Amino acid sequence: MKRISSRVKKTILVVLGLIFLLVALVIIFISPIAKHLVEKYDVKYLGREVKMDWAYVNPFTGYIHFDDVKIYELKSDTVFLEMKGITAHFAMMKLLHKTYEITSLSLDEPIGKIIQDKKRFNFSDIIDLFSAKDEKPKVKKGPVHFNLLNAEIVNGTFYFHEPSTPIDYSLIHVNFKSNGKRWDTDTIDGKLSLQSGIGRGDLDGNFSINVKSLDYRFGVDVRTFDMKVMKQYLRDLSNYGNVSAVLNAKVQGKGNFKDKQSIDAKGRIAISDFHFGKDSTEDYVSYEKLTLVINELAPAKKKYFFDTVNLENPYFKYEKYDHLDNIQRMFGKEVSKLKNANANPEKFNLIIELSKYLRTIFKNILKSDYKVKSLSVKSANILFNDYSLDEKFSIALNPLNIDGDSIDNTRQKVKLTLQSGLKPYGSLGIIVAMNPKNKEDFDLSYKFHKIPATVFNPYLLKFTSFPLDRGTIELSGHWNLQNDMLQSTNHFIAIDPRLSDKVKKDGDKWLPMPLIMAFVRERGNVIDYKIPINGYIKNPTFNLWDVVFDLFKNILIKPPTTAYGYEVRNTEAEVEKLLTLKWNLRQSKLERDQEKFIIKIVHFLEDHPDAHIVFDPQQYVEKEKEYILFFEAKKKYFLSHDGKKGSALSEDDSLAVEQMRNKDSTFVRYLNRAIKDSMVFTVQEKCYLLVGNGNINKRYKQLEDARKQNVLSFFKESGTEKQVHFKEDHHVTPRNGFSFYKINYKGEVPETLKEAYEKLYEINNEPPRNKYFRFQKKR
Repeated sequence: MKRISSRVKKTILVVLGLIFLLVALVIIFISPIAKHLVEKYDVKYLGREVKMDWAYVNPFTGYIHFDDVKIYELKSDTVFLEMKGITAHFAMMKLLHKTYEITSLSLDEPIGKIIQDKKRFNFSDIIDLFSAKDEKPKVKKGPVHFNLLNAEIVNGTFYFHEPSTPIDYSLIHVNFKSNGKRWDTDTIDGKLSLQSGIGRGDLDGNFSINVKSLDYRFGVDVRTFDMKVMKQYLRDLSNYGNVSAVLNAKVQGKGNFKDKQSIDAKGRIAISDFHFGKDSTEDYVSYEKLTLVINELAPAKKKYFFDTVNLENPYFKYEKYDHLDNIQRMFGKEVSKLKNANANPEKFNLIIELSKYLRTIFKNILKSDYKVKSLSVKSANILFNDYSLDEKFSIALNPLNIDGDSIDNTRQKVKLTLQSGLKPYGSLGIIVAMNPKNKEDFDLSYKFHKIPATVFNPYLLKFTSFPLDRGTIELSGHWNLQNDMLQSTNHFIAIDPRLSDKVKKDGDKWLPMPLIMAFVRERGNVIDYKIPINGYIKNPTFNLWDVVFDLFKNILIKPPTTAYGYEVRNTEAEVEKLLTLKWNLRQSKLERDQEKFIIKIVHFLEDHPDAHIVFDPQQYVEKEKEYILFFEAKKKYFLSHDGKKGSALSEDDSLAVEQMRNKDSTFVRYLNRAIKDSMVFTVQEKCYLLVGNGNINKRYKQLEDARKQNVLSFFKESGTEKQVHFKEDHHVTPRNGFSFYKINYKGEVPETLKEAYEKLYEINNEPPRNKYFRFQKKR
């Protein structure tokens, strides 16, 4: 019995050994066989070549691992997708029940390259391969089930390239987990996290998709995601440009893939540090932060409910040049590049698609139920520069604030309030009460307040040759629009407008402004007109009877009151002369009248040894440098054009250069030959490049010093220089449009100044000026 038992044991051990050996041999040999079969039949079944370092297959446990896998592009030796490893577990016992189940699938550190050519991708052939229909009649078989469970991507990196634009983008640290899908369920869910490969930013998300109904749910949390990829899409739309932004968002929602309008979402979206412009140093549009707090966004239900829409520190710059403007320079004449890109259906552009989607949403909002609990624009800066004139014109709304509470389409009227400062001076206020159900039903009140008339000198010089050196503009009105019928009142007032000397430039337009001012200016040195505009909104009628009547009245009434007008202007001029010393642009020597005035001050100080005066220089640096810039650039042109040697000009030459137009055609051609840079749009920029910023600063410093020394020389001669003090120069934008010395009297005040003040006070408190006195700035 013992021998039999021993033999049985040996037999069992031998059998077990053989089984173990067989299993080991199967595992040892099936792994390279599997590797060989994959690499042999890869093109046949996948259409791509596949290579790997080694494979491990255990058919008894269902464990498979492919190491260092590379899948190549179609008919290419370029790698399409490579992975450090692919690991899968199969439920081997379920094969007996005709169920193919991968209990886990893991892609370890995949690196993929996605290339888009129009509407085709570099993986479109794989999709075509597996979506191709088999035209052979199918043989009915028993049901076969497939389960894919616990799928994951670990630390993936994916690159996107679109060569025609071109676009290059990447996502790194891509991690994905899903419970997978069983054959008898319709829902797939998953979690995703990734980081931007360009700049900073990361994203966490989760989703659930019903593959049968195509319903979906999602939640996404985006943190400081860099949107630099937008810059690459901009290349296809423009001649040049830069765009950047940072996205933060926490949104959840649901919908159906069959209908893009079915989305129903809520959450918070913030786009911050947005910049769009010529390059990274010059913005055309920017803002610090745009915040949207969404309570319900459901286009299919026609519901757009927002808690907050807030825009912080927006900036917009519009500039006109001799040829086109900054927008058309970027996007082509009449934005042709943008239109061409938009008309190409074969090409995808993220900026165009986003703009289309936002435009659709905005149109739908106006036709739907909408509510904005709080709408605000804070500290906006809207800048307009006009370089098409002979000298730069600039004006800005800054700071501009817009507020609107409870913007609700169920209300009869919604109210928006706009308040803004005007740079360099003035303010603007607008109140709009609008019917949210009808954009052509509104009430609007506006008021422009305390705007210096001298701001518009660049236009006055171009069209009349006469600048102003005094004047304040007030403009107010009320508009009502109902059923396409407009009723409006508009009130224009110009207080104390005063012409300066005519500026002579070759080829400039000229109007007899002193004569015109004599007709339009009323008693009290005021221009005051009311202009109603009424009628059908597309063809309104301008009622100019008030203007015509006032002109007629001025012709009849003003001659008897001419003496009064002279008295007003002379009194104001006397006060101003005693308090300021005005400098024409680039002027350094005192004119004859100014010399007489300085001599009067000298005599006053001699008669009053305890009296002192303080000169407070108010320098219009920007405009002074612009005039110096043009003179120096035209001087270079003049010297080269006339073949003169050296850099000195005679008095006649200087006058000729001074009178030459800044946009003289031959001068501009000279600049274009000297500055061959297509990205320099303005004559001013070209002059700076020609002359050099250092030379302009040097000439300006010489101008400041010359003015001071020429004034001081009179006091030094009389020995009263110790009674005269100069403050440091203030760089300002003067209301009179010129640099000047403000004069402050310490101690005794000249009797002539006292008398002029008293006379001016008396005039301002008498008809007809007393009703405008509230507009006057205290002097």
